[in-house]
Amino acid sequence: MANEILVYIGSSIIMLWGITHIIPTRQIVKGFGEISEDNKKVLTMEVIAEGLALVFLGVLPLIVTALGDSQSLTAKIVYVADGVILLAMALLTLATGARTPTIWYKVCPVVKTAAAILFIFGGTL
Repeated sequence: MANEILVYIGSSIIMLWGITHIIPTRQIVKGFGEISEDNKKVLTMEVIAEGLALVFLGVLPLIVTALGDSQSLTAKIVYVADGVILLAMALLTLATGARTPTIWYKVCPVVKTAAAILFIFGGTL
């Protein structure tokens, strides 16, 4: 039961963070100033894609936990794999966006790491 609570908390955190990535897409693209229309389209796609990926990384363990056996080997693999990819994304953000003055990019690795820890602990309890 404790592992399920950790997974539900981690899922909630990362899904909400993913949604918060998608909402300000227009403002993020405007923040890049005068760039070509093609670059605006690619940037829009990338911002939305990361948000959707984060939402998916929250939904997957949520579904596995709610509809399956959270103690199964399959569920534990999902939790740990989800945590590992979130840690990889956190490292990527640390090396890129977090090096800018924008506070949300600096917070992002912390949020991703927190959710990853919850998933990994949820998968190993």
